[in-house]
Amino acid sequence: MADWNQEWIDKIAQTLRETAREKNIELGDVESRLKGGKPPKADMGDIAFPLFPFAKEFRSAPPQLAAEVAGRIGTTPLGRAQAMGPYVNIFLERDQIVSDTLKSVLEKGGNWGHNESLSGRKIMIEFSSPNTNKPLHLGHLRNDALGESSARILKANGADVQKVILVNDRGVHICKSMLAYRKFGRGETPESSGIKGDRLVGDYYVKFAQWAKEDPSAEAQAQEMLLKWEAEDKDVRDLWKTMNKWTLEGIGKTYEKTNISFDKYYYESRLYKMGRDIILKGLEEGVFYKAEDGSTRVDMSEIGLDTKVLLRSDGTSVYITQDIGTAISRHGDWPFDQLIYVVGSEQDYHFQVLFYILKKLGFDWAESLYHLSYGMVNLPEGKMKSREGTVVDADDLVANLSELALEEIKSKGREEEVDDAQATADAVSLAALHYYLLQVSPKKDMIFNPKESLSFNGNTGPYLQYMAARICSMERKAKDMGWDTTLTGVDGTLLGNDEEWELTNILADFPRTVEQAGRDHNPSLVAAALYNGAKVFSRYYHDNPILNNENPAVAKARLQLSLAVLQMLKSGFELINIPFLAKM
Repeated sequence: MADWNQEWIDKIAQTLRETAREKNIELGDVESRLKGGKPPKADMGDIAFPLFPFAKEFRSAPPQLAAEVAGRIGTTPLGRAQAMGPYVNIFLERDQIVSDTLKSVLEKGGNWGHNESLSGRKIMIEFSSPNTNKPLHLGHLRNDALGESSARILKANGADVQKVILVNDRGVHICKSMLAYRKFGRGETPESSGIKGDRLVGDYYVKFAQWAKEDPSAEAQAQEMLLKWEAEDKDVRDLWKTMNKWTLEGIGKTYEKTNISFDKYYYESRLYKMGRDIILKGLEEGVFYKAEDGSTRVDMSEIGLDTKVLLRSDGTSVYITQDIGTAISRHGDWPFDQLIYVVGSEQDYHFQVLFYILKKLGFDWAESLYHLSYGMVNLPEGKMKSREGTVVDADDLVANLSELALEEIKSKGREEEVDDAQATADAVSLAALHYYLLQVSPKKDMIFNPKESLSFNGNTGPYLQYMAARICSMERKAKDMGWDTTLTGVDGTLLGNDEEWELTNILADFPRTVEQAGRDHNPSLVAAALYNGAKVFSRYYHDNPILNNENPAVAKARLQLSLAVLQMLKSGFELINIPFLAKM
């Protein structure tokens, strides 16, 4: 139910308190106990509030209390209150609500759904975290979709958002690609091979795994190369810079293709020594302790966990030490109110430990750190392993989706209608990809089915695009008929049927959905709202004449309602990174 649900909660709560004061009754919290629901029959009103929770305090039977409260409220500009047994049922002033809702959509336009619930808050969100030894894969695509959409939703809620990326550009895994290239590469480059840079480097990572099966010394050689890298050996560093450049240029093209962007890049190679001094200071202050083996550890028994090594016995850092230093450095760079890490659920323990340690070190902002944990994503064929070359390359997947979309456009003979068939196919492929990845709640594991994602029927991105394009087509026809299609609001008395009321509810609910999606870090709520709106509009379009309605005033009012739905779809598309298409 939309905002008027809260308005009625406030109205009934106020009436209950006034009644209680007159009777010298002490009431506890009222609002949390007022739960409005939809009555079982349309002739019973729009919202029903049960008064069972208050009967004991008033020493009154619920039907008697309901009659008293409804009688006090009577008829208001919001609607009419009527007692029905133990319920106060509300009959909303629908005409006025329809008019007010469409007026609000008009005022917000393409920003319908945006609000100021997070105004003044600075939120940093880290996502993607690519390795420079391989291209992005399907798992990265889910991460990117969640990170980008979450950032857009937070901005729509009024937050100041900074999107950051941590590039994993050092370590033995990077050296494995380098070592294989040095052994087998023969000077090959992205230009000479015609292979995208990140894909080329990834091929050598696979080649290393194959070589290591035949040569037991391969792993030791990779470790030796890592030591040379840490010692800043010139030849090793030069090769590292070259291959990193290839990978980052290639990954950058993938980000551009999928509409993913970042405000700031962080590199592990510049951060991996961070945190050590902080841990040593914590050791001096008694936050951490020295174990018998000489390592520095933290005791986490108070949160039901064991101990965690923070510095090895030789004084060198471990991975979490770097993350501690990086978090502190980031807050120094940009004093955030919240930092969100978009990382798979296999790292739940890591972030539980990280957040605990930062709190123990006394950083107040650590209370607002958040791990946006998400489940695994695979294809129907099963799991992926990058070192075996069975990973689903992100570029291949996007290209395959685009190819399938282009085939669909050609099969329907729509090439001329859409102007640029390839550009349209690319847009459809992104809608298919991002919607399918975001329609599932983040914490759930999922199977990505490419063909299913591209369906123009059902709960898919292309279906949403198609419904928006259908409204655009109707708008073009109206213009050809000489109508003014500017969204100007409408007389609510002209839009009275149940489907028009349902669409009004969906429109009015959308800002609260966007707010909740930001609060819960869950873009699937926006995806579900868009699908529900498209589905209801499809039924409305099928069952109700719009442009050809026999009453011109009703026809124009229905067109205005349709254009309001279009505004909601366009706004929502932006939030979940779906391209809008005026023609399909």
